[in-house]
Amino acid sequence: MKEEYILCAAIWYKEIVLKKHFDNVLPKNCDKGLVVLGHRHGQCMWTMGALTGLRSVEPEVGEYEQGFLTNTNRFVGREEAGLIAFTAGQTKEFKTTLYSEDLY
Repeated sequence: MKEEYILCAAIWYKEIVLKKHFDNVLPKNCDKGLVVLGHRHGQCMWTMGALTGLRSVEPEVGEYEQGFLTNTNRFVGREEAGLIAFTAGQTKEFKTTLYSEDLY
C-alpha cells in the first residue's frame, strides 16, 4: 500500500444538509455534511459561497473544520496533516499546524 500523503486543502461543513446523498463520495471518515476541496482553503470557501450563497462565518453554515484530503480519501485536520505531510516528505520540517502554503 502506498504511503498516505496530502492531496489538497479541504473544509468539512458538518451541518450542511444535502438534497441528495451519494454513497462513497464523502471522505471515508466523514459521515455527514459537505466536504469542499480546493488548491487553497480560500478556494474552498469561495466554492461554498458560490454553491450556497453563504459565507463560512455565517451561523446558518454551522460547524465546520479546515483540513486536508489525503490520497486514501480521508479528511484530516491541520494538526494530523502536518505529521502526514512531514512523514511523506511533502514538507522539509515538521509543522504542528499545516497550511496549504506549506505544501505548494
